[in-house]
Amino acid sequence: MNSREKILSAIKTNQPQLQQLPALEQLAAVRYEDKLQQFIAVLKTIGGTVIEISNTNEIIEYVKYTFNDHQNYVTTLPQLEGINQLDENLDPHILENIEVAIVNALFGVAENGSVWLTDDEMKIRALPFICQHLVVLLDKKSVVNNMHEAYNLIGNNTYEFGVFIAGPSKTADIEQSLVLGAHGPKTMTVFLCN
Repeated sequence: MNSREKILSAIKTNQPQLQQLPALEQLAAVRYEDKLQQFIAVLKTIGGTVIEISNTNEIIEYVKYTFNDHQNYVTTLPQLEGINQLDENLDPHILENIEVAIVNALFGVAENGSVWLTDDEMKIRALPFICQHLVVLLDKKSVVNNMHEAYNLIGNNTYEFGVFIAGPSKTADIEQSLVLGAHGPKTMTVFLCN
């Protein structure tokens, strides 16, 4: 028996007894009087931008006006005419020059200002992380109060990949110098619609 096998054998024989998971029903999850307004407030606090719209044409106008110095736009939303549609069969390496990515989110979480995306919304997993500016379309009615409700929504679904994204990418060093966009998008804009 080699050293690796000895270590794994020792771990296997010295594991603690299995215990039942605690019942989460006893925990009082946070609920908001107006979960949409809470979502907006939290997302703004963490550096995101929130814009309420009545139709998707407003997204095109906003993106082209706000990011007018950028050339490479891509979307996974077929209703956004005039913006390049992302082909999920593309090599992800070509996304390195994407400046603005526009995707749809399944729902938002008021507690932390995050949105939930799966492979179906992203088409290519790297898209919301490699772009310079992330733009998300979110139905106002799909905002839930807290992560408990969020996990109840996603728990019984089948998907290969999913991620919560909250605001633009941020990191800070020991001197507390905040850097936006170090590990992902510099900005995140959420368009709320009915």
